[in-house]
Amino acid sequence: MPARHLRYLALTRRHPSAILLLVQLAGLLLYPLLEDTHDGRLLLSAFGVAVLVVTTRMVRRTPGLVWVSACLALPAIVLLALQAAFDLPQLLPWSAGLEALFYFYAAASLVAYMMADARATTDELFAAGATFTLLAWAFTYVFVVLQVLAPGSFAAAVNPEQPRSWTELMFLSFALLSSTGIGDVIPVRPLARGVASLEMFVGVMYLAVVVSRLIGLTLIKR
Repeated sequence: MPARHLRYLALTRRHPSAILLLVQLAGLLLYPLLEDTHDGRLLLSAFGVAVLVVTTRMVRRTPGLVWVSACLALPAIVLLALQAAFDLPQLLPWSAGLEALFYFYAAASLVAYMMADARATTDELFAAGATFTLLAWAFTYVFVVLQVLAPGSFAAAVNPEQPRSWTELMFLSFALLSSTGIGDVIPVRPLARGVASLEMFVGVMYLAVVVSRLIGLTLIKR
C-alpha cells in the first residue's frame, strides 16, 4: 500500500470525529438536491444507512455502549430499507423515532467522550462539531415524527398547509439549536413549540458547558 494511503488511514484513525463531521455536513448539501425524486429518496436512504454506520463506529471510541447503539441502528436500517424497496410511508414515524433515539444516544456518548479528561485533543474539537450536527439531526427526526402524528405542526410562508420537507425541518433544527432564529418555518402546534423550546435550551447549554470547556482547555494548553 502506498505511503500516502497509509498516512490517510492513520489520520482517519486518529480523527474519526472529523470523518463523522464531514459525512454529516455532506448530508446537508445532498438532501436538498435529492429529496424530490424517487431515485433521490433511495440514495438518501442509502446515505442515512452510511451515516448510521459511521456514527456507530464513532460510538465505539466513546464511553457509550456499542450494543445499545447497534440495537437502535439495526432496526432503523431495516425500516429504511423497507421504505426504499416497497414504498411504505407508514413506517416513517417508526424509523424516524429510532433514528432520533440513535442520534441522541450517539451525541450523549460524544459529550461523555469530550468531558472524560482534562485536556482538549484535536479529535475532541472535531467531536464538538460532530455532536452539534448529531443533535440537529436528532431533533429533525423528532420533528418528522411530530409532523406525521400531528399534521400541521409546522407551517411556512410557502404552501403553509403542506407537510414540511426534510430540508425545511433540518433548517429549522439548525436555527433553533444555534439560537440564530427560526426563519420562515415555524412550529404552530403546542407540542411542536414545546420540542422547539427544548431544542433551543439544549443548544444554549451545549455551547455554555461543552464547547466553552473545550475552548478553556485549549487556551490553558497553549
